[in-house]
Amino acid sequence: MTTEVTDDTFAAEVLKSDVPVLVDFWAEWCPPCHRIAPMLEELSAEYAGRARIVKLNADDNPRTARAYGVLAMPTLAVFRGGEVVSQHVGARPKAKLREQLEAAISA
Repeated sequence: MTTEVTDDTFAAEVLKSDVPVLVDFWAEWCPPCHRIAPMLEELSAEYAGRARIVKLNADDNPRTARAYGVLAMPTLAVFRGGEVVSQHVGARPKAKLREQLEAAISA
């Protein structure tokens, strides 16, 4: 299950995670964000224990979105060891997200 993070919980939930974390920067008004949500839930279950998937509402948490240069939604960023290791703007196929996660896990 994906977890909601905020400006206040981002560091603890993402930057200090001991496994890679895919962050979905999303917004309520963003149709592609809603389309990919079920796929992110599936990936969250598939990667349980090896990686985490979290969601950050960019409108409600502008400090974190701004810090990572998020200008469009959805932006999907994979963090490992507190650093961004890959970032893409726009909805992506499940296979591409899986590739990003696998690369972060095996690095």
